[in-house]
Amino acid sequence: MHSSLPAAAPPVRAPRHAPVAHLIRGGVVEGVHYGSVVVLDADGTAGFRLGDPEAAFYPRSALKPVQAVAMVRAGLPLDGALLSLAAASHSGEERHLDGARRILQQAGLAEEHLRNVPDLPFDPAVRDTWVRAGRGPSRLAQNCSGKHAAMLYTAKLNGWPLDDYLDPAHPLQQAVAETVEDLTGRRVATVTVDGCGAPLFAVSLEGLARAAARIAGGAPGTPEGRVADAMRTHAEMASGAGRDVAALMRAVPGLLAKDGFEGVQIAALPDGRAVAVKIADGAGRARVPVTAAALTHAGVDPALLTAFAGETVLGGGRPVGGVRPVAGLGAAADAVCV
Repeated sequence: MHSSLPAAAPPVRAPRHAPVAHLIRGGVVEGVHYGSVVVLDADGTAGFRLGDPEAAFYPRSALKPVQAVAMVRAGLPLDGALLSLAAASHSGEERHLDGARRILQQAGLAEEHLRNVPDLPFDPAVRDTWVRAGRGPSRLAQNCSGKHAAMLYTAKLNGWPLDDYLDPAHPLQQAVAETVEDLTGRRVATVTVDGCGAPLFAVSLEGLARAAARIAGGAPGTPEGRVADAMRTHAEMASGAGRDVAALMRAVPGLLAKDGFEGVQIAALPDGRAVAVKIADGAGRARVPVTAAALTHAGVDPALLTAFAGETVLGGGRPVGGVRPVAGLGAAADAVCV
């Protein structure tokens, strides 16, 4: 861990977002997505900023790799597919549910020990099959169950209480907060509750990018390196079949990527280059092409990112436009647009 103390917390204010993507139909801007983007160079300097990457915001599930690092630092012995699942927003496929059960079994625990909110599987097709089978919401099917199972395992190994492992004052969550501040380099601005029930820490977008860079560049065998290697090697365990974040990691060699609700995305390379994106309206259709444009700005070969150019707008069943990053993202925008 770094010996220097984290800098001051990012300011809590209404973010000063800027246009990051246009919805084009027939050559006319039909809609505008606002947001913020930051691109870090390999030396850690912010080579590109758009919007307000310094304001405090909630990274949602894009924080899960950081939470996973905190748990590994606290002794979590998982590696490979199960460690990837610990950092996952999974689709609810059987492999995800089985993996969460295996983590709980290694801890000597069961599904009833989980304290995340019961839900249906995240993937629409998996959810439809689940409902047709007459199955209702469950804690295991909820997309954060891998993280929660790992949190319980970490608490059990350290002799910490299990019933209140989601309390921000719990030793586990204090360890997570410490790791958030270490990897982002900034104090946590405020703490709330995420959708799954776990504490959620407000950071800056630039701080989140720095955390992603630290994890992606982690040396083999370190907590950071173990999490990065697990997620890159088992991308579908960190997300699911057909998910854009898994496809992005497969498309760009060495890339670590994680999405989060409300239009959040991180992506980082082992050499320290990293990007972080926040779409103000939470739209996934803007998150993907803006992330691709930011990655080309970071020097990733545009040819690797053509599949992430964004949704095509149809008129009468034929293409008439698309979602395009704004010109402020430079030549990268032109490289990935439909």
